Amino acid sequence: MLRIRGTTYHFRRIVPPTLRSVLNQREIWVSLKTGYQSEARKRAFLLHAKTTELFDETFRALAEGQEHQPVPHVRDALRDLHRLLEAPIGIKAMPLPVSRPRPRQQNMRKIPKMQSKPQPLLLSEALTRFVLENPHASADTRKATQRAVELFLQAYGDAPVSIIGGEKAGAFRDLLFSLPASLGKRKSSLTLTEEAERAREDGRPTLSGKSVKNHMMRLSALWNQLLQRELVKKNPWTGWSFENGSKTIRRGWSTQELHTLMTGDWPRSSVPESTFRIVTMIGAYSGLRLGEICHLRTEDLQTIDGIPCFVIQRHTDSGWSPKTDAGTRIVPVHSKLIEAGLLTLKDTTDAPYLIPGLNTSKDGVRGTIFGRSFSTMKTRLGLPAEITFHSFRHSVSTQLRNASADIREIWIDRLLGHEATHKSQGTSTYLSGITTANLKQTVEAISYPDSIFRKGWS
Repeated sequence: MLRIRGTTYHFRRIVPPTLRSVLNQREIWVSLKTGYQSEARKRAFLLHAKTTELFDETFRALAEGQEHQPVPHVRDALRDLHRLLEAPIGIKAMPLPVSRPRPRQQNMRKIPKMQSKPQPLLLSEALTRFVLENPHASADTRKATQRAVELFLQAYGDAPVSIIGGEKAGAFRDLLFSLPASLGKRKSSLTLTEEAERAREDGRPTLSGKSVKNHMMRLSALWNQLLQRELVKKNPWTGWSFENGSKTIRRGWSTQELHTLMTGDWPRSSVPESTFRIVTMIGAYSGLRLGEICHLRTEDLQTIDGIPCFVIQRHTDSGWSPKTDAGTRIVPVHSKLIEAGLLTLKDTTDAPYLIPGLNTSKDGVRGTIFGRSFSTMKTRLGLPAEITFHSFRHSVSTQLRNASADIREIWIDRLLGHEATHKSQGTSTYLSGITTANLKQTVEAISYPDSIFRKGWS
C-alpha cells in the first residue's frame, strides 16, 4: 500500500479485476506529498478506506445490472479521489461522494456530527504567519529566517511543525555542514544533496560553523514562538554544537593589506568605484557596520552640539533597525571624512539615502551587491579569509584601545554600539552622561597612513 520514490511516499492499490473495465484502470497510484512515514501512514489509511467504499459501491452497481456503462457516482468518486490526492491538505477533510445514503436501523440513535479536526500547521505557514507577516520583525530577520526555512523545505519538503523533531533537526545540521560555502551565490539546478556530494568530491570549502549556527538560530527563534502558542511541545533546534572543522578567526586590517585593497581594481559591478571608496572610508574611520553605512539617510547626518554626526537609528517606514539596542547611537564624523567631502553628499544626492549607487533588494536590504563585489575584489587580490569588511570594526577597536589613556573604555563601547564591558549601575549612569565631545575625541583617535586613502572617492 505504501511505496516511496525518492523522498516522497505514494499510495498504491490494485483495482479488483472485475472492476477494471468500469473504473478504466488497473490500479490507483498517487503521491501522498510527504516524506514523513507517520504522516504518510495516516493519509494512506484514509485513502484505503475511501477506495474500499468506492469498490463496494461499484460492486453494488454492477449487481444491479449497470455493467456496460459506468454509473455516475463511480465516475464522480474516482475523479474526486484524484482531486483529493492532488491536495494533501484536503486529505483529512474532503469526503468522497456516494450514490445513496446507507439504510440504518429504526432504533439507531442519531450520532452527533463530529467537528472537523483543525489542520496541522505547516512549516511554510508558520514562516508566513509568525515572521513574514509580523510587522515587528526587521527586514534582516525576515530575510534570514526565510532563507533558513527555504533550505529546510528544499531538503525535506513541507511538513507539520508538530512532527519536526530532533532527528530531522540533526540531519539538517549535518547537511548544512556539507554544503558548499558558495551556495546561493550562483544559479544551480542541483538538489542540496547533489550540491553536498559535489563539494565533497571537488574538495570545495563548506559552510562555516557560524553560518550553520545562524540558520539553526533562526529556526530556533521561530520555534520559540510556536512553543509559546503551544503549537509544538519542544524546540529541537537548541543545544547543538557548531564546532566542525577549522574556525576562521577574524582580525583587523594591516597597513599593507589596506594598501593592497585601496590600490586594487574594483570589479565590474552595478556599484560604482566611487561608492566603494566612500563606504570603505566611512567603515575605516568610524567602525560602523556595513549595513549601518548602507542604510544611512540624509537626515541621519546631523549636527549635534556643533559637531557633525552620524545618527544610527531605526527607519520605521522600511523596517530597518540597528542590530542591537546598543546599536542606536551617535557617531561623530571623523575630520578625514569631512576633508574628503562627506558633508557635501547631503546636498548632492537625489535619493533619500546618503550613499549613492547602492541597490535595495526586494527584501528591503540595501547594499547586497556591494557586499558581494567587495568579497570578489578581496579574493582576487589574494587577501586572506581572516579579513572582511567587518574587520574595519576590529581595526578601529584595536586602535582605540591602544590609544591615549584619555579615552575611556565605555566611550569606545558607545562609539561602536557594544554593550558596556562592565555592566553595573554605575556604568549605566556614566553611559547616559557621555557627551558628543567625548565621542568626538574618541573617533579622532582613529588614524591611518596618509598614503592609504589619498585618492578619497573623487
